[in-house]
Amino acid sequence: MTGTSIWRDDAMKRRVAILISGRGSNMAALIAAAKTLDFPAEIAVVISNKADAAGLAKAKDSGVTTEVIDSAPFGKDRAAFEAALQAALDRHDVELICLGGFMRLLTAEFVERWAGKMLNIHPSLLPSFRGLDPHGQALRAGVKVSGATVHFVTPDTDAGPIVMQGAVAVREDDTPETLAERVLKLEHRIYSDALRLVASGGARIDGEVCRTSSTGSPDDALISPAVI
Repeated sequence: MTGTSIWRDDAMKRRVAILISGRGSNMAALIAAAKTLDFPAEIAVVISNKADAAGLAKAKDSGVTTEVIDSAPFGKDRAAFEAALQAALDRHDVELICLGGFMRLLTAEFVERWAGKMLNIHPSLLPSFRGLDPHGQALRAGVKVSGATVHFVTPDTDAGPIVMQGAVAVREDDTPETLAERVLKLEHRIYSDALRLVASGGARIDGEVCRTSSTGSPDDALISPAVI
């Protein structure tokens, strides 16, 4: 991905597809953010690989076009499924993809086709705790801070250039469920902020790293546990 650039000079709204498989929690946050007047992206379509995904009703209620491309009939033929998915993306003139709990593995060919144009959110501070059960992994490791990461998708799972991260303190009495609840609230915030940054042209991929035009205050700090 060396040299891949996503800087944009124009003010046109980027057309975004959100891919879901379930409840669409982050999808709903992205849709809400995109309804603000100054948001640089519009949600062109929500696509689910499961017909019974609860997020489909949420998207329809928000006035967003939805499509179902049921992955079950394709079985292990991921290339055929992705051909149907790509056709839907083309029909809706999609420029950026956001994965929102999309539980279907994508081939390296599809990912590379969308290099620098596909985002995912993972509930840990990557590169720590990739894959399944990130909250359980974090608690077993005894970390004092955890959080969420928005990153560009690459063929390697949870390993793409990091666009944005947010952190929460880990409490002594946390369970995977209580930690997940706090992190999810953070996910809703940073996913829309990251999409805003990418869609407005404030990010570029430099080798394996994402460079952004936005930085936090040098005094920003989260220290846990606090000593009083």
